[in-house]
Amino acid sequence: MAVQQQLWGSETSKAVENFPVSGERVPVSVVRMLAHIKAAAARTNAELRLLDAEPAERAAAAADEVARGEHDDQFPIDVFQTGSGTSTNMNANEVIATLAGEGVHPNDHVNMGQSSNDVFPSAVHLAAVVETTSQVLPALDRLAASLEAKAAEFADVVKAGRTHMMDAVPVTLGQEFAGYAAQIRLGHARVGDALPRASQIPLGGTATGTGLNTHAEFAAGVRARLAESTTVTFEAPADPFEAQANRDALVELSGALKVVAVSLTKIATDLVLMGSGPRTGLGEVALPELQKGSSIMPGKVNPVIPEVVLQVAAQVIGNDAAITIAGTQGNFELNVRVPVIARNLLDSIAILSSAASLLAEKCVDGLEANEDTLAQHAGSTPAIATALNPHIGYDRATDIVKEAVASRRTIREVAIEKGVDEATLDEALDLHRMARGSQA
Repeated sequence: MAVQQQLWGSETSKAVENFPVSGERVPVSVVRMLAHIKAAAARTNAELRLLDAEPAERAAAAADEVARGEHDDQFPIDVFQTGSGTSTNMNANEVIATLAGEGVHPNDHVNMGQSSNDVFPSAVHLAAVVETTSQVLPALDRLAASLEAKAAEFADVVKAGRTHMMDAVPVTLGQEFAGYAAQIRLGHARVGDALPRASQIPLGGTATGTGLNTHAEFAAGVRARLAESTTVTFEAPADPFEAQANRDALVELSGALKVVAVSLTKIATDLVLMGSGPRTGLGEVALPELQKGSSIMPGKVNPVIPEVVLQVAAQVIGNDAAITIAGTQGNFELNVRVPVIARNLLDSIAILSSAASLLAEKCVDGLEANEDTLAQHAGSTPAIATALNPHIGYDRATDIVKEAVASRRTIREVAIEKGVDEATLDEALDLHRMARGSQA
């Protein structure tokens, strides 16, 4: 991005020179939330009569511009930087002071009542909570609703169950999709449960959690203004030293996102397997055809959306591993791996949201059941002999299964040959009844 006018100062320039690591900048959502804090801080300090009203409002207005994304190009520092985020905090102070004009100092005014040690992690928490609330939770709602609609549509479509990747007693396709929907609803709940703790921000602790050089009412005033500017309520920490020394709440939120990634992996893998074929796979469902599947094989169609979801899930799980390691680095009064936590957590939030939405819109919504194939598989699985156990016993049913598999005949054919009467078979081998189990 071309910089029209350089608004930063010497500390930002030093950081650019010191950290030529990845070419990847601090997530823009963190920068904007940092600006939200700076605006709220300036107005709160003016209200507390710690800053004169006029320069404070100029600083706040400048921070508002940054918060709206009008100066994203003024934050050039690599995300792999000093572990407290001091460089980016100084970058924000310098840009806002320059925009505010004469008489506004980066440290004395823009940074008043703050330290990088409390303000930068607070910005990360704000960004994570706001982005999760606005992106992840709606995407999971959308996916769960799509899966629930298919569960209702497929409620009476019987299919072969499978355990250990081997034939098992029949289920309905609707039951499988209801299970997928429940996975996503539970994932939504897990993520939601983590948000209240992630909403506790260490602002007001300054350097070590003591609150040195900040007014006793500063943090509460800033939080109140943040609730207005972000429409999300942020709380005081349970303990200021806990909040300063570790990023456990962000590790927890990442862990909840990882569980969602695990659920998506299960669902996407099942869809790939059920849609495999069309001749030599299971061929039980037809996934929407979105594009050519091969540059050499005519007519080939691939499960491209589940493949994207599986790749995203792998990345989210990898991001969580990095966040977990970074979370262990809270030595004494400060965790100094905050930028890498921010990078990976905001990445997980963004790509997981997109993947869940794509899975719903471009795969599940248009998925169709191949009912003839499903019925054939359900009727031919040897596991349906399980329903004969109460009538003829486990050992006799086992003999029937072995003979049916060896001779490639149906369970019914072999059972009749071995003396089981038609009435018993009609009652026991009702596939719909079997799928409903104790609910029948």
